[in-house]
Amino acid sequence: MSSASTHSERTAEFAVGGMTCASCVARVEKMLKRVPGVDAVAVNLATERATVHARDTVTDDQLLAAITKAGYEATRIVPDAPPAAAAHTRDREFAAVLGCAVLSLPLLAPMFGLALSPWLQLALASAVQFGFGWRFYVGGYRAVRALSGNMDLLVALGTSAAWGVSVYQMFAHGGGHAHLYFEASAVVITLVRFGKWLEARAKRQTTDAIRALNALRPDKARIRDAADASREREVALTDVRIGDIAIVRPGERVPVDGIVREGRTHIDESLITGESLPVAKEPGARATGGSINGEGAIAIETTAVGAETTLARIIRLVESAQAEKAPIQRLVDRVSAVFVPAILGIALVTLAGWLLHGASGETALLNAVAVLVIACPCALGLATPTAIMAGTGVAARQGVLIKDAEALERAHAIEIVAFDKTGTLTVGRPSLVAFDAAPGQDRDEALALAAAVQRMSEHPLAKAVVAAAGDTDATRRFRTRAVRAVAGRGVEADVDMAAQDGAAQRIAIGSERWREELNANVPEPLAERARDLEAQGNTISWLIAPDRRGVLALLAFGDTLKPTARAAIERLSRMGVTSALVTGDNAGSAQAVARALGIAPERVHANTLPADKAQVVARLKASAKGVVAMAGDGINDAPALAAADIGIAMASGTDVAIEAAGITLMRGDPALVADAIDISRRTYRKIRQNLFWAFVYNLIGIPLAALGMLDPMVAGAAMAFSSVSVVTNALLLRTWRAQAGLRGADVDAAGRDGRAITRPA
Repeated sequence: MSSASTHSERTAEFAVGGMTCASCVARVEKMLKRVPGVDAVAVNLATERATVHARDTVTDDQLLAAITKAGYEATRIVPDAPPAAAAHTRDREFAAVLGCAVLSLPLLAPMFGLALSPWLQLALASAVQFGFGWRFYVGGYRAVRALSGNMDLLVALGTSAAWGVSVYQMFAHGGGHAHLYFEASAVVITLVRFGKWLEARAKRQTTDAIRALNALRPDKARIRDAADASREREVALTDVRIGDIAIVRPGERVPVDGIVREGRTHIDESLITGESLPVAKEPGARATGGSINGEGAIAIETTAVGAETTLARIIRLVESAQAEKAPIQRLVDRVSAVFVPAILGIALVTLAGWLLHGASGETALLNAVAVLVIACPCALGLATPTAIMAGTGVAARQGVLIKDAEALERAHAIEIVAFDKTGTLTVGRPSLVAFDAAPGQDRDEALALAAAVQRMSEHPLAKAVVAAAGDTDATRRFRTRAVRAVAGRGVEADVDMAAQDGAAQRIAIGSERWREELNANVPEPLAERARDLEAQGNTISWLIAPDRRGVLALLAFGDTLKPTARAAIERLSRMGVTSALVTGDNAGSAQAVARALGIAPERVHANTLPADKAQVVARLKASAKGVVAMAGDGINDAPALAAADIGIAMASGTDVAIEAAGITLMRGDPALVADAIDISRRTYRKIRQNLFWAFVYNLIGIPLAALGMLDPMVAGAAMAFSSVSVVTNALLLRTWRAQAGLRGADVDAAGRDGRAITRPA
């Protein structure tokens, strides 16, 4: 066995200070990859973070040393720690911009025919150059020491050249009639710092989703005393343990993940799941830490704390997705590796070319300075990560968690979505889909009678009957005695019919097998109806009066479609995405669901075992030109989720399914599948737009500067604008809103609780 195989892997994150462009990113990655034992590195300019995957033998000190050697500052990020406030840093940056502007404005006076002492110009320009511009010298020095280049080096060289030629002219001509360019060096530094300040403000908005999620974390919890249930104590959240009972009063934020043990209420989970309406909670229901309690006080038994809570896992997923690189970023990495050296070469060629064509040294130098200043590796470095951050952020607010940048990018090309049926497109619990009374029987009376027999049972089918009947005068009319469960057959009871004829009757609800054993006759219309419903995959039961050997009603149980399922399939179709159904249920049930949703019969794959689902997905991938996604929620869906190009898991499902998926939907709403694809498409469009403008900007700007058509000040303004425009364009993703449709209040109550049943035609 190799020594490498005896070591486990770990992931470490570092905050990296001093990065200004894509070249900085490439340098940090290169130095980290040189550390023995490092397997993969991802450095994100927008978040200023480095994520390192390495063997556990690699220490943090080794990684910190590598970043320092690259010329940058670094600190270890503690997992699950809330981000530190950066308000003081922003204030200092803004103060620096104001200082630059105040000192630079007087230097523009000669451009408007106003006299300004050359010595005053030197003093003002030097204060800007070596005071507020010192950061560019520091960054450039670090890059040179590391045998690299970055934006700081370009700015430092360009502005120093303009300042230097002005000083030369001033002393060479005695200062009186010298043509000075102090305003060029000072204004360029001012504009670059102003652009970096705007860029930092805009970048901060791309992380709003993370800050909003972190803000949901309460600091304390009210815990019931284990020895005295009448006493409560307030403790720090870090002191809460699994099994503790947390008391949550109306209007308070739920401090932990847990199960409601006492009380009933509604909880607002919108910032976690994207669900617009408060969700009803009663004993036995799950509550998520960070959500807001509504009108009732509740007691919650803690099931997860700290890093294992749903909120902590969501934050980790979003941070991970924002830190990862999208595949399209590889193009930028290749360009950035040679960008700064290429610009330095172009600047030297520009200087030499103008001199050879007889231009003065000043003109040649200023044109070379313009080349150095207008070149903007910042825009290239920010184009992809800012769009990824904005896209994952808006997705998280809608209840769509994207595990990595690759899933977000690839989802734009989804051609086929294969849906599991139970729990994904359907509610996942049985409901009464049809109730037909026998000829001569009152339907409402028969339904109330069935509910009376089933009222005390905990069986899922019994609950479906009671839910369908509701609490009406008819259901309260019947009283049951001697309720008995008959194994493998059904349930029977003696029902007090005093309100009708003063007698008690034996009433049974059971399977076809039990009906045959009781010799209960079925009228032909009901028999035909039963065959049709059974062919659709429904479970058939009978309401029987054994003493009269007669059937009173037919009951058909099935899984109700989710209220948004059909609208979701239709929207996917409009988006050019084909939907398929992959289920372990029988063909009749699968085809019935497909017809109801508008899925083509040839796209239905029924009677599939878990391993078969993965094979179906593999066949779909072989036949598709684009990306194939699988959406599911159960353990049996995990192989198919892993086999698909992109797995989409319902968070209402199992942890195994969620781990196998690249995208997790925080609520079991199939409409979120279309939302995820739409967000991916818009994000990918923003990435391409940003990269296009970043490349075009340089392709146009650099030649113009080299040909002497751009003043250094104009070049500096253009460089600052390019970075800000890229980030601002990415921020437009935050305006994305889910399509109007079946959401929240638009879903009627019958669809929510499964009470809707099919009436006879």
